Amino acid sequence: MAQGYVKASELPQVIPVFPLPGSILLARGQLPLNVFEPRYLNMVDDAMAGDRMIGLIQPVGAAGENPPLTRVGCAGRITSFAETSDGRYLITLTGVCRFAVATEMQVRTPYRQVRADFLPYESDLRAPDPDEAFDREPFLSALAPYLSGRGLDIDWDTARAAPQEALVNSLAMGLPFEAPEKQALLEALTLTDREAALTALLRIEAIAPDDDEPGPAMQ
Repeated sequence: MAQGYVKASELPQVIPVFPLPGSILLARGQLPLNVFEPRYLNMVDDAMAGDRMIGLIQPVGAAGENPPLTRVGCAGRITSFAETSDGRYLITLTGVCRFAVATEMQVRTPYRQVRADFLPYESDLRAPDPDEAFDREPFLSALAPYLSGRGLDIDWDTARAAPQEALVNSLAMGLPFEAPEKQALLEALTLTDREAALTALLRIEAIAPDDDEPGPAMQ
């Protein structure tokens, strides 16, 4: 839930960020995370004591202590929280609004923080109207061979009934595309743009599936 945010100016200017390769968050989407690194446990503690806002963003290039960040991420609120007996946090981030990284802050916290520019993506704060132009059957026809080629399946009754945003965004977040492809889906300006990009990816990868697909990312 977006906590009543209706304008980009109502969102926090500085947010902590969770760099996570191969994972994206989109508005109103939900992403479960298993948090165990001490710096990110600290980040979650601080977020829970404040506005519960964390920015999910992909790093660029090789892994390292502080890799460069992609230029666009998505802020989400912690909407579910549990602590395990071994000290891990199981949280769910619910997407609020994408942001462009204006600058990375110099901070003393063990986790990174950025100044976020939400204005280019302010439309994320408004759920889209039902799109009567959504041509669902060609989209599902592109999805079916992609899933079949990877031994994956979905609830097809749900896929045929789900609103366009819920269907497209959940697939964009959940399917095992490479990090650059995930980023392209994240940065698609509108839902229609994202649907077109996703359909193209499904068709391309159904023809030439990648045998070295990345697994679910965890931190």
